Amino acid sequence: MAERAGLKFVHVNGATGNDTLAEIMGSGAALFDYDGDGDLDVYLVQGGELEGSPSDTRTLRAGPSRPTGRLFRNDLVVRAGGTRTLRFTDVTEKAGLAFEGYCMGAATGDFDNDGHLDIYVTCLGSNHLFRNRGDGTFEDVTKRANADDTGWSTSAAFVDYDRDGFLDLYVANYVDFESDPKRVCLSASSARDYCGPQAYRPVPHRLLHNERNGTFRDVTQASGVGREQGSGLGVVAADFDGDGWPDLFVANDGNPNFLFLNRHDGTFRNEALMAGVAVNGFGKAIASMGIDAGDFLGDGREHLFVTNIMQDPAALFVNEGGGIFSDRTAAAGLVPGTLGKTGFGTGWFDWDNDGWLDLAVVNGAVLKLPEQVRTGDPLPLRQKRSLFRNTGRGSFADVTSLAGPAFGLLEVGRGLAFGDLDNDGGVDLLVTNNSGPTRLFRNRIGSRNRWFGLRLLTASGRDALGARVGVRRPGAPSLWRRAHTDGSYLCASDPRIVVGLGPEGTSTSLRVIWPGGRTESWPAPPFGRYATLREGASPRFE
Repeated sequence: MAERAGLKFVHVNGATGNDTLAEIMGSGAALFDYDGDGDLDVYLVQGGELEGSPSDTRTLRAGPSRPTGRLFRNDLVVRAGGTRTLRFTDVTEKAGLAFEGYCMGAATGDFDNDGHLDIYVTCLGSNHLFRNRGDGTFEDVTKRANADDTGWSTSAAFVDYDRDGFLDLYVANYVDFESDPKRVCLSASSARDYCGPQAYRPVPHRLLHNERNGTFRDVTQASGVGREQGSGLGVVAADFDGDGWPDLFVANDGNPNFLFLNRHDGTFRNEALMAGVAVNGFGKAIASMGIDAGDFLGDGREHLFVTNIMQDPAALFVNEGGGIFSDRTAAAGLVPGTLGKTGFGTGWFDWDNDGWLDLAVVNGAVLKLPEQVRTGDPLPLRQKRSLFRNTGRGSFADVTSLAGPAFGLLEVGRGLAFGDLDNDGGVDLLVTNNSGPTRLFRNRIGSRNRWFGLRLLTASGRDALGARVGVRRPGAPSLWRRAHTDGSYLCASDPRIVVGLGPEGTSTSLRVIWPGGRTESWPAPPFGRYATLREGASPRFE
């Protein structure tokens, strides 16, 4: 329902017939309440024209007359009786977000603790950090904040890795594209095709420490993150080893993944190989793109799902405790539904609010599909999306056919952001397509079951990214959920938590573990509403 709601946006990849790697990798989006009115707004990242050549600029850059990313304000209408209508208004110019750049993804977080959500946009070339002024406008503080990266950045994540109360920033970088941006690659049939990341050198990623004065300090080398190089596409922060400190899992395309375990002293060590997540269960480095972490088993641990290229299935890494994982993709029944599709954006979400986390994946190839080439498709990379329902027994059922006919359109899927845009308790899906229109899939099933929503705020008033909430239920294990905006691919999602309890489920109380380590207990909120829980304060019901 994107166009009907006013989300009129088409991604431009800048393709000129040269089959350039950069043109098929974008782009992403962000769901965030930039104006603080209680509903989610939408920022859509734009690519644009690619021009230049290795002989003059050594890089491809944004053209002078390119389209820009767009910010859409959510003007949600709630009528008597509960009827809800989504309406979006393009406020890009008014907000100050119409800027030049061939961009990839977005991350959101309140980096200066002023109560307003800021946005970081990653690009091919310079990135951009926009500070939210709190009056509906943004200012570009990239240079002042020392937050730029001039390579090819993809996903990013705000995370308070040292638990000092301020959000730091991890920036995943892809490949050394500038060395040969127009490299020619061939398919198995010797026809010209898109290059893969193996055609380029992988590069270090960056970790920026928040100095608590509006600026960041580059701690890439000092933290140990800079010792590793990989073609990074996805990043998610969570406590994988159960020690109370946020760790970082990074999906690398065709290279071993990273699992940076937090050593509590400002440094990390990459334990991906020993933990069992560097490669899949067959010892193969997969084409990791989209990722997410969540407790799909109901055991209180953060498990990982990683999308993959169509020649191999996705990877489901189950956390066995202490940050040790096993590949249970086949046992979970996820091989048939993911083999033969190239997955990008993905994430855990409770589609039907039955208390079990389900999976959504958007797909789109990176090598030309022969049957679409034969039909003359100008972008022969189109594939259908996927929806997997958690059976509650450690496995998943492919229920894509139940998601509606629009969900099955053949498109070049890339970004996937999750959020309850109409505040009815059903988590909706925002999908971005490469060289195609944005799609908004409104959830019509989640609100049928009992649910409540939570927004978790630190004592300073910003979203408590990384906080975990345990929902106690009589006669059943607690449900554990994490407040986060990262994960998926190139996207930022709703920081709020929606807790589904099924048709008759109840909850007795909540236990919140705040990012700084403090633990508090709260009464269970009413069903069908959102509650704001602020560290050290009384709950507020909306």
